[in-house]
Amino acid sequence: MIAQLIRWPIGRLILFVDALTAPRRPQRQPAEQARVDATTRGLSLYQFHACPFCVKTRRALRRLGADIELRNAKLAPWRDELLDGGGRLQVPCLRIPQTDGGVHWLYESDDIIAYLEGLVGDGTANAAA
Repeated sequence: MIAQLIRWPIGRLILFVDALTAPRRPQRQPAEQARVDATTRGLSLYQFHACPFCVKTRRALRRLGADIELRNAKLAPWRDELLDGGGRLQVPCLRIPQTDGGVHWLYESDDIIAYLEGLVGDGTANAAA
């Protein structure tokens, strides 16, 4: 109960600061943005709205100009899918469909951001968060 009373205002503060300092999306030619969109199509980010590591990951998505589906892992069916597929209720988690029909579940914000920077690969990753 006390932890929840502490977490709620801190979460709101994190969201407020994030809104004030949101990074800009990169300006790309339409063909280049279409390449990025095609490369990231099918990816899903399981996240909690006010989680600081999820905010960090969403900021990287914006900075990279990657439009990836966000799934609130507090709600069914996304919570159940994350538990069943990934094996644990930990966010952020990137769901990466494989060419063989399988799914890879990537945890840890730094690992997710590094993966996406490699995927997008156009130099925008070096911009400040």
